[in-house]
Amino acid sequence: MFTHPGFDPVAIKLGPVAIHWYGLMYLLGFAVAWWLGMRRARLPHWNWPRERVGDLIFYAALGVILGGRLGYTFFYNFPGFLNNPLVLVKIWEGGMSFHGGLLGVIVAYLLFARRYQLNPFDVGDFAAPLIPVGLLTGRIGNFINAELWGKPTDLPWGMVFPQSGSLEPRHPSMLYEAFLEGAVLLAVLLWFGQKPRPRMAVAGLFLLLYGVFRTGVEFVRLPDAHIGYLAGGWVTMGMILCLPMLLAGIFMLALAYAREAQKA
Repeated sequence: MFTHPGFDPVAIKLGPVAIHWYGLMYLLGFAVAWWLGMRRARLPHWNWPRERVGDLIFYAALGVILGGRLGYTFFYNFPGFLNNPLVLVKIWEGGMSFHGGLLGVIVAYLLFARRYQLNPFDVGDFAAPLIPVGLLTGRIGNFINAELWGKPTDLPWGMVFPQSGSLEPRHPSMLYEAFLEGAVLLAVLLWFGQKPRPRMAVAGLFLLLYGVFRTGVEFVRLPDAHIGYLAGGWVTMGMILCLPMLLAGIFMLALAYAREAQKA
């Protein structure tokens, strides 16, 4: 059994200005994604100019931040928004949604593709292996903040989160997500995307695997307290939001390889 170290969520404090570890994890994620994007751009089947990668990360950063906040507000805190629409801009109170961030990134990719006159699915295939970097660093930020812990467990790696108000060991579900949605998904997509693949295949594989990994972790992760389970005592909002991703991923992979077979 382990106990959460109780990290101070503030990394640096300069007078009234406090820089949080969670924010630094976002910056780290964007920086590493840019570095990987620069390496990916040199692959023969891409051959993107350096400036295009920087612009892509800028567009993606805006999509993540705006979409993540909008997604959390409308998916997880809509009654609070109806009570007080200003909660939408109260980012200092926390609250970001991956699924909202993904929708924001999709919009950003569409705008980026239009600017550079690229096929949006090509942009998605190029960028898909970069996204797990942010998922990895973001979940580490959740662990530092001691948030999004899981259900009680008697497994040997169970962790006590005093912040939960209980000394019962729990699943460190944010670390499960960092490993599966971050490290494993990153490794698989970098390997898969190293060679030319049919259009939509890399992005489709990202959607499918993320949906599988996130849905699996949802079984041991506690839902948001103000939402709870939506059906059957086990269906969560995260599972419902992953279902379209799973279906889209399967459809995109099937279509990509069907078109490839027709060309052969």
